[in-house]
Amino acid sequence: MSSYYIKSTLVCAVFALMLVACKKEETDAHVIEYGTVSDIEGNVYTTVKIGDQWWMAENLKVGVFNDGTPITYLPRIDGADTAWANMNEPAYSYINDSIFGKFYNGAVLHSGKQIAPAGWHVPTDEDWKKLESAIGMSSNETDETGWRGTNEADLLTSKYNVGWPAGDREKGLYGLDVYGFDAVPSGCRGLDGRTNIQNNSAFWWTSSLSGNDYFYRYIDLMEKRVFRQQISPRYGMCIRCVKD
Repeated sequence: MSSYYIKSTLVCAVFALMLVACKKEETDAHVIEYGTVSDIEGNVYTTVKIGDQWWMAENLKVGVFNDGTPITYLPRIDGADTAWANMNEPAYSYINDSIFGKFYNGAVLHSGKQIAPAGWHVPTDEDWKKLESAIGMSSNETDETGWRGTNEADLLTSKYNVGWPAGDREKGLYGLDVYGFDAVPSGCRGLDGRTNIQNNSAFWWTSSLSGNDYFYRYIDLMEKRVFRQQISPRYGMCIRCVKD
């Protein structure tokens, strides 16, 4: 076999590999457009454009409404917390020095006051569906409750499990953060006031009511899909605002 033939074969093989690599890069590439927004307390949030919506890329952490009215702070305690469980007025709490944002109870949503930065709002259930559709969830699935989609949580979660416990790539989300949403494991406060501090889940309110309950979204370390359901306003969850 001639050396020319061998060299030609090697060159062709390398060229073929380059074509595959370039094609993969073009397929996987996603240009992320970022911005910023500030709340009434001066907290500055990274924002990101997903589809034709602008979302906060961080959880809300303001402690007052836009008119300056303070929201009651109820610190987290170990175990059940009757103060939180019985709270009927707007309240918030947090863990980890609020680096994951704050938990708000549902009273914040039906207070009649604005908590989102000017020009932004607490997302509706439809806003969340639009986000989910933009990242690949089918329109039929967006209307379902429970776990929906395929790997949408994986696409929204902070890259390489930053902030999350190391998970099994084949069993649960890993954190690709393809769209810059940067979902972090903020957890939630339960109906009895208990706080999930295991860094294995994230919960967000919507402003949409179903009877006396609110729709919400939930992602979990061991699920690549996104959960949708209604829940009592006595829970504590984070908020991601979306631009008007």
